Amino acid sequence: MIRNGVKQRWAEGRPVLNGWLSIANSFSAEIMAAQGYDSVTIDMQHGIVGYDGAVPMLQAMRASGVTPLVRVPWLDPADIMKALDAGAYGVICPMINTRAEAERLVSYVRYPPAGVRSFGPSRALFSAGPGYAAEADDEIICLAMIETAQAYENLEDILATPGLDGVYIGPADLTLGLQGKKYAPGFDRREPEMIEAIKTILHAAHKAGKRAALHNGTPDYAAEAVSWGFDFVTVSNDVRLLAGAAESSVRKFRELTQEVVPANKIDTGGY
Repeated sequence: MIRNGVKQRWAEGRPVLNGWLSIANSFSAEIMAAQGYDSVTIDMQHGIVGYDGAVPMLQAMRASGVTPLVRVPWLDPADIMKALDAGAYGVICPMINTRAEAERLVSYVRYPPAGVRSFGPSRALFSAGPGYAAEADDEIICLAMIETAQAYENLEDILATPGLDGVYIGPADLTLGLQGKKYAPGFDRREPEMIEAIKTILHAAHKAGKRAALHNGTPDYAAEAVSWGFDFVTVSNDVRLLAGAAESSVRKFRELTQEVVPANKIDTGGY
């Protein structure tokens, strides 16, 4: 079986830079995968991506050698197992709030006796190479998202789950969960209490021997997160990168021609 590039970087003591795909298009997935990310995640929760769209995206990314991951819509065995059967090398699962939910997540990712994953890796048998049945449990990454007050309260119990590789912080939802509507949801938190919460999750993960991942809006914040000790950082997504590049191009043109920037520009906010 082809080795998991994320696990290889971790074994070498290096952080992982992860890209993020919310647009259901194989060509844009191919472009993103060729830009030098260590891994690229297809977002089937908040992205505009269904299963029939995710499969050709996984196929398009294969040529680049990037490690393909999927954020599944929810803690559902069918979604998780189908993503893995399609060739994902790891699953990021949202809204894991308890040890019991973390145990269910792990069980859906691992084959018996470690879990209950059903055997039928239709595409993965080809995309991952020979030896999948024997080696998948060791190569597939399983990350639980910590993004609610309940998950934060149950953090140590969640991290004690055998077979869980680490936790992935969703800062927008975590801010809503811990602070309500005191702050606008979004990435790259600067509020002292949110930085403290993020670092608490990071240190708890490492204490438990797990990996810590963080979703970021900018490379500057992601680099800072790596300096704190994060093992895995996502920087932006295809939607914001496309919008940002387009906005920059339009603004530059308006400035050069001394025109006013249109008032209908969409603010992508914390997405």
